[in-house]
Amino acid sequence: MGILSGTEREWSCQRELRAKLLLHGLCSNTTVKALDLKGNNLRTVGAEALGKLLRQNKSIRSLILEWNSLGVWEEGFSFFCQGLGANNSLQRLDLRNNQINHQGAGELAMALKHNSSLQELDLRWNNIGLLGGRALLNCLHSNKTLKRLELAGNNVPSDILKAVEQAMDHNQERETILSETQNRTHILSKEVLSLKDEKTRQFLDLMDTIDKQREEIARSGRMSATQVSQLQEALDEQHSIMNSLKAKLQMTEAALALSEQKVHDLGELLRATQQEHSSAAERHFTELQQQEQEGVDRENKLLRDLSAASEKNLLLRSQVDELEKKCKAQQDQLFQVKQDLTNTTAELKLRAAQAEERLEAEKRRFKQSLEDMEALRLKEVDHMTQHMESSERSMQDRIQRLETIRMALEEELSRVRAAALAERGQAEEELIKVRNQARLEEQQRLEHLEEKLRLVTESRDEAQHCCLKQKQMVAEAQAKASQLSLHADGLRRRLEELQQDLNSKEEEKVTEVNKVKAELQEQVGHLQAERAAQEGLREKIAALERQLKAQSSNHREALLDKEAEISVLLEKLRMKEADISRMREEEAQRARFLQNAIMAYVQGSPLGAHSSRR
Repeated sequence: MGILSGTEREWSCQRELRAKLLLHGLCSNTTVKALDLKGNNLRTVGAEALGKLLRQNKSIRSLILEWNSLGVWEEGFSFFCQGLGANNSLQRLDLRNNQINHQGAGELAMALKHNSSLQELDLRWNNIGLLGGRALLNCLHSNKTLKRLELAGNNVPSDILKAVEQAMDHNQERETILSETQNRTHILSKEVLSLKDEKTRQFLDLMDTIDKQREEIARSGRMSATQVSQLQEALDEQHSIMNSLKAKLQMTEAALALSEQKVHDLGELLRATQQEHSSAAERHFTELQQQEQEGVDRENKLLRDLSAASEKNLLLRSQVDELEKKCKAQQDQLFQVKQDLTNTTAELKLRAAQAEERLEAEKRRFKQSLEDMEALRLKEVDHMTQHMESSERSMQDRIQRLETIRMALEEELSRVRAAALAERGQAEEELIKVRNQARLEEQQRLEHLEEKLRLVTESRDEAQHCCLKQKQMVAEAQAKASQLSLHADGLRRRLEELQQDLNSKEEEKVTEVNKVKAELQEQVGHLQAERAAQEGLREKIAALERQLKAQSSNHREALLDKEAEISVLLEKLRMKEADISRMREEEAQRARFLQNAIMAYVQGSPLGAHSSRR
């Protein structure tokens, strides 16, 4: 059997050295994500190699070390814990059945205070005990990333397990709140980027429309220039016709002497051509007057459209002012909520301090009463012992004097026994009375303490109710902010519709060249001013959202602080209840000790010895 155990030790040492070589090789690895070393009997060398691996490797997320012996040697396990504290990539660690005691649990607690990546830790079926459980519970106040901690089969009290579960629930809630805030910030950043892209796109579209309008105006100018040139050519043709007619007239005047009939006919023809020319001139003049009237009507229509657009701009500005007033009102409401929160926190702190002072006073009073009761009991015991000693001395004197008379002594002994029994009954009755009185006083004090605990719990419930109300107010403020964002979107859509109307109206103004250019430049300036105002509104909305986020984060931190204070108060109450129960046990033990002493004294007295001999 000795040879077999030696070979087993050699085999385990070789296996541990191989595991050490494997772990040294994995120190520089960047692809392995999960490592399972279950049931390899790793001890000091393996723990040191694992500590080095955790200190250098940045890729392993899951490490399973079940059924090993890492906690047997404290130095190796402390090195392993130092590596765990320096690691920032491991998320799951399984240390079941590793013979970890309360000192190893303390090392793990120190490592968890510095670790910021571990989310699951399994410590079932070890030997952590009460001290190790308290050390792990204390480290959870500084560790906010651990979501799951298993401590079954470690002789840890149920209250510490419940406190650990509460800490895990707080960490999970904090993680969910952080993820929600990150998602919201991501969504808001996306919305801001989309709004910026949309505004840049709108601005580019507006510039494109302005360029198109300029091109259309230039094209209309070119078309008008071509029309003017065509009219000039028509006038030149008419002038040429007039010149040809004059030449013909001269020819007819030269030929007038030849034929009067031809002259008369030519005169008629001349009159006809003059009438046609005059009618054509009148028609041309009327057409010019109609064109001028149409231009005046178009100018009036454009002026009316501009006045309507300016009125709409004034309405939009008034709506923007109303939105700014609403934002200011919401800021005032948020400031009021913050003041209420500070007031409630101050009240809670005052109540906690008063409760603690009351508990301390009750504890001092209870200790004083216990000390008084103990002094009374000691006095009674001394009195009983003195009385019993005096009776014993008297009985010894009587026995020495009346040894010769056996029958008289027996009668005297019977009488003395009866007296002793009566005194014993009286002493037991007095002891029962003292016990009952102490029990009644303890019950009254316990009822008083339970009443105080109920008042503290009611104050805690009131504080939680106030916190819920403040959460509802914050939710309402967020809903109002969302409504304001929706209203801003509606205003944005209305602005887009107005821009479309302006674009449609500007397409109708193609014929007006110089006036339309000036009007378009003015409209572009107004639109740029409106865009600047909208950007200012968006900046204000973003500032309000940031303020809401900051206040919500402050509110959550205050809630976490209050919950921590409440847990501390509950822990103090539990400790005081444990002290009271311990005092009760001590009192019962003292009563039993007193009763046993009295019984031993009665049995060890000469009367008891004589009765036992008989």
